[in-house]
Amino acid sequence: MITKVDRLELVRRWKHEIAHAGYVPLQRSDVDDQLADCLEHVLGELACPDRAGEARQAGADLVSLHFTSPAMLSRSLKLLALELPELLPEVAPERLFGVLGEFAGGFAGKLREKTVDEQALVLKHAVGHTREAGNEALRASRERFNAVFDSAALGMAVAGINGVITEANGALGQLFGREPGSLVGVLITDLVDQRWRAGVTAALAELAAGADERAGLDVRRTLPDDTQVWARVSASLVRDADGDPDYLVVMCEDITHRHMLQEQFRRQNVQDPLTGLANRTQLESCLHAALTPVYPGRRIGLCLFDLDGFKAVNDSLGHRVGNRLLREVAHRLRTLAAPDSAVVARTGGDEFAVAIPDSIDANAVVDLVERLLQEIARPMGIGQHELSASASVGIVEREVLGTDAEALLRDADITLYRAKRDGRALWVLFDPERNAREHENFRLAATLPAALQSNELFVEYDPILDLGTGAVVAAAANIRWDHPELGELGAERFIGFAEEIGLLTKLGAWTLEQAGGHAARWAGELGSRAPLLAVTLSARHCREPDLVREVRDILDRTGLPAESLVLCLPEAALFDHQGDPVDTVEIFAELGIRLFVQEFGSHYSRVDRLRDLPLAGVKLDGPHIAGMADPEGADPLSEHLVHSAVGAARLMGLPVLATGVTNERQAHRLSELGVSMIQGPHVSDRLSAIEIGGLVQERA
Repeated sequence: MITKVDRLELVRRWKHEIAHAGYVPLQRSDVDDQLADCLEHVLGELACPDRAGEARQAGADLVSLHFTSPAMLSRSLKLLALELPELLPEVAPERLFGVLGEFAGGFAGKLREKTVDEQALVLKHAVGHTREAGNEALRASRERFNAVFDSAALGMAVAGINGVITEANGALGQLFGREPGSLVGVLITDLVDQRWRAGVTAALAELAAGADERAGLDVRRTLPDDTQVWARVSASLVRDADGDPDYLVVMCEDITHRHMLQEQFRRQNVQDPLTGLANRTQLESCLHAALTPVYPGRRIGLCLFDLDGFKAVNDSLGHRVGNRLLREVAHRLRTLAAPDSAVVARTGGDEFAVAIPDSIDANAVVDLVERLLQEIARPMGIGQHELSASASVGIVEREVLGTDAEALLRDADITLYRAKRDGRALWVLFDPERNAREHENFRLAATLPAALQSNELFVEYDPILDLGTGAVVAAAANIRWDHPELGELGAERFIGFAEEIGLLTKLGAWTLEQAGGHAARWAGELGSRAPLLAVTLSARHCREPDLVREVRDILDRTGLPAESLVLCLPEAALFDHQGDPVDTVEIFAELGIRLFVQEFGSHYSRVDRLRDLPLAGVKLDGPHIAGMADPEGADPLSEHLVHSAVGAARLMGLPVLATGVTNERQAHRLSELGVSMIQGPHVSDRLSAIEIGGLVQERA
């Protein structure tokens, strides 16, 4: 968003550039206001695609303000191209180039219209006077006409209503690479390339019939040396004394340089400026064309490539090396994909797309992808460095009937996400069932922040049972989602991507506050029998610098005594990168909070480093606890591992909590091994905060 101060400063600098181009504005306030309006049109189209055409109008308005020199346009474009990227960093470069191209096109079109109108009027008057004057006056009028006609910078001709040229000036001959005399008797349509002749013929027919007074269109002429000349042809109808069509006055303006400028802007709008590949806009246009079912069973393939570890190249070797790497990858993709008539595009920083119209089948697309991956992996000599690259690829190949560009890109994006998640340097082929699950996950991720704000989340509890006394001694908080479409969802359905979208810490704090309020009520209602509150914090949450302050504030707001809170922390979160205990552990212990370590025993060789920490217990979960539930007998390996973990905990004087306990046999076996507390379906289903209070009283 550009501030008002930035807008005023940009207008001031724009006015300064116009003055340097030879204009000295006399009415300062009017000029400022008019330039501000032009700038507003350009900014409006940049901010909102629905306001298309406003930048073109801004360019035309400059001509209306009599700012008509090419130097003024050049200075204006240079200023806007330099300043707008800094003021609007969120606008993609290709979009900026496109809007500036429209701005230049509007200026050129209006200037052309103004010039042609002025010269056509002069020429028509001169021709008319020549035809209508008497003998002596005829001679003088004819001389005036010849002076205008022969000296004009624009190509001019007089033609019959049948389109045959009767007079032509030198500028017209020079424009089309012919002697002026050789143009007499030539049809106007013969001066342009075949593709444009139908348009010229139709326009001349309208004039000859008297249906229009003026016609204008852009045409191209290819000269004998294969040089291409672009011209703006404007024809005006002259009527006789009775008002009937008599002859035509034709003017031709050389617009080759202007056309090349507009073509350059057009290319910048559809090409990636770094690699020269198609950009996402052009890719989508190609997909729309390739998805037309021009014959039964037509197919298409789309492959999205994401370079692995490219950020490390930029960070360690610099963006210049990174850009050269991207250009080399682009060159290899384009060269190898060309024989398959594939369209290669750069769709993001280190992301590329390869679209294969009229693909044979998925096997053929996979074969191309494997060859492309091999080509990318070949070492690249970039400056003094020899680099190699790899990529993850998402592949979609299907019939075009029943799909569209949006669905194709979306499915390829999701498939690429799976490829990146599963590893590096591999491809994944689109799978409808997995795609449906991933798509649902993306939908959940997109709506989770709003669900947190609209109170769709709530907390339930797993009671924790003391095997020695049979009493409920604690309750483990579990966050859940009452989804309006999918029903009640457990944390396992959304916690994973909550971390990916940066919401995991916020969810942890929300859970702690909600559960803290419930536990404070248990303490008030049940006194000494109130269960402890157990809350599991993620490793990400544990790394938050404000975690201690956050927990203190929640205890203060909820009124929950610190001694009633159990925080279950991952073992990795208890130590810093050097392997030293983090200060948070000591601070929590000093506050009176009990600390349990979860994932205990997952690294047996490092268990001894826990012995000096102020822990209150350990938590065992996972497949080895489940292996103790078999009615036929405990799995020997599971029993051995659980026995080892419990033994290590007991040597450190720490009680053991086992989660996921499903039946009496499993609970009994764990008790025999030294487990003192259990949690899971065998104890109880998940309960609300109110139900926890009832269960405690029932078990008392």
